[in-house]
Amino acid sequence: MGRFLIRLIINTIALWLTTLIVEGVKVVSYGVEGDTVALVLTYLIVGAIFGIVNAVIGNAIRIVAFPIYILTLGLIALVVNGLLLLLVAWISSLLGFGLTVDGFWWGVLGAVVLGLLSWLIGVLLRPFVGRKRA
Repeated sequence: MGRFLIRLIINTIALWLTTLIVEGVKVVSYGVEGDTVALVLTYLIVGAIFGIVNAVIGNAIRIVAFPIYILTLGLIALVVNGLLLLLVAWISSLLGFGLTVDGFWWGVLGAVVLGLLSWLIGVLLRPFVGRKRA
């Protein structure tokens, strides 16, 4: 459970930074404008949706499309990650708030930035939340 919460926080921070960097990726809060608690909760909800979609659907796609990954030398991962980000935007739009992506290429760029930021934050936090040796 602790690992899930850490990944959720890393995804949420990376998503927040991605919305600051990439113009075509935004998060719409469920609360009134300027309500910080509602905005943070919205980021946490979207981060959880992203984590679940990436873990379930993303892994299934990666397993099924493994030969395509080999043929394209992994470049298809950009397209798959962009489509997964668009899927998260669609799911959160069903809730009436959450992630909005302006188009496919904004989704691809947002997925690249989000992946890089998640990796970087994970590397920076690893010494503080590393696994305990038994």
